[in-house]
Amino acid sequence: MKESDLVKRLVWSGLLAGIGALASIATQRLATFIWVRAFGEEPPE
Repeated sequence: MKESDLVKRLVWSGLLAGIGALASIATQRLATFIWVRAFGEEPPE
């Protein structure tokens, strides 16, 4: 029994959104780490 194209598209969109959110969090944490190491203070808001 094959899933419908709509379900596949929804799952794909959810997967992309989840990975994008995780990548965004990881990027911000890495940037904050580099900033603190370089300047010795928290990054500006």
